[in-house]
Amino acid sequence: MRSNLFLAAALAGIALAAAGCASTPDVRVASDPTANFSQYRTFGFATPLGTDRGGYQSAVSQQLKSSARAQLEARGMTYAETDPDLVVNFSAALDQKYRVSSTPTTTVGVGYYGYRAGMYSAWPMYRDETTVTPYNEGTLNIDIADARRRQLVWEGVVRSTVNDKTLSNIGPALDTAVANAFAKYPVPVVSPAK
Repeated sequence: MRSNLFLAAALAGIALAAAGCASTPDVRVASDPTANFSQYRTFGFATPLGTDRGGYQSAVSQQLKSSARAQLEARGMTYAETDPDLVVNFSAALDQKYRVSSTPTTTVGVGYYGYRAGMYSAWPMYRDETTVTPYNEGTLNIDIADARRRQLVWEGVVRSTVNDKTLSNIGPALDTAVANAFAKYPVPVVSPAK
């Protein structure tokens, strides 16, 4: 009996650890190995942005522009409305996904003919209990292209679970997603002069 309790506690701990990992954003980046990022001094934004809707700039677009601008300026770059070295674009999606998990659980034996459940069982029986949990997954793509060559030089993709609390105050979540992507940008943040 003690080993069954230990097994159940261990499985619960693994499930909680896995659930904790699921909330950590998945950040992936790709860079053009031939691009010389030190030559880029200015940046601008694509018109229209991939996150704009119906001919107007969405609130998501405005927040992403603000967040990306802060990240690029922290790396010593300057915003330019006309003729920038780099053009920044965004794409965002929110998809409903399903998490399926199976956990072994114990049941009491069924006894003879099924009508005396558990009365003649010497040990518990094991079965899998399957749980299906719906969740929302947000994906943010940040594309940075060389404006003169018209070629993508860097892409950051951030995926994370999105809950109702996040959706009700999306600004900080977008700031965090952009910061997570730019943490892997080839140019580091410039230290302020002392």
